[in-house]
Amino acid sequence: MKNPAYRITLLGVCTAAAMVLSYIETLIPVSVAVPGIKLGLANIVAIFLLVKFDWKHAAAVSLVRVLLTALLFGNAASLAYSASGAAISMLVMALLKGSDRFTAVGISAAGAVAHNAGQILMAILLTGTAHIAYWLPPLILSGAATGAAIGAAGALLIKKVRVKGEN
Repeated sequence: MKNPAYRITLLGVCTAAAMVLSYIETLIPVSVAVPGIKLGLANIVAIFLLVKFDWKHAAAVSLVRVLLTALLFGNAASLAYSASGAAISMLVMALLKGSDRFTAVGISAAGAVAHNAGQILMAILLTGTAHIAYWLPPLILSGAATGAAIGAAGALLIKKVRVKGEN
């Protein structure tokens, strides 16, 4: 993406899409006994940008989405949890994408698990108790499952959406 106006427009549209998906996710009731389980719909956009472009674009949109979503719908604690999860998730996904050994599904599943691990680490830091880590096994299972589903949706988007400059 050499055209700055096109890049800014695309990133703005992707940020808006990620925010809408984040909002839609708040409307979907997830009744489980484990706190913190979410679908991660906004990560469809992150996977799309990571695979179609690069980690920098995906990280920029993810950062802006986390900040704006916390500002509009959350609080300082939700920002801390979301930011820590998103940062670790993006790091893991960027490393896996860079290896060229993983599909969007595998990258997304690993990113979801890393996101949950980042949130647990933040919870341990904020509460000062490591007992919270006992939530990690069910979060790993749910993260792998939802992350794979989000990765499959992202793979479909990657396949179907063409961007300027592609053949």
